[in-house]
Amino acid sequence: MKKKVVLIQDDEDILEIMDEVLTDEGFDVTSSLTTEPIENIDKIEPDVVVVDEHIRGGKKGTKVIEELKSNPETEDLSAVLTSTSYDLPQTAKDCKADDYIEKPFDLDHMVDVVKNNT
Repeated sequence: MKKKVVLIQDDEDILEIMDEVLTDEGFDVTSSLTTEPIENIDKIEPDVVVVDEHIRGGKKGTKVIEELKSNPETEDLSAVLTSTSYDLPQTAKDCKADDYIEKPFDLDHMVDVVKNNT
């Protein structure tokens, strides 16, 4: 069975590239420019969530991950934070993300991080 990835990014071009590469790698990808997939997380049942820090709407990616990690139903779900932030390793640790991807990123590295967290 395919591993499922929920992908939430702020940039449509980056979202499309990540979606295409992960799909080519055999993942079942649900991609969005909003946090809508998080609201349907129990229906999607992803293996990993990849969230950008600066997403549209009222929440930052770190807040989305904090909420997932503090909910008993989703606390074991792998969460990866993406950002251009210089202090991303610390930011990811603070929100309890399992991993992070610094932008701009190498596509092979992005695939490795997703594979390592599914």
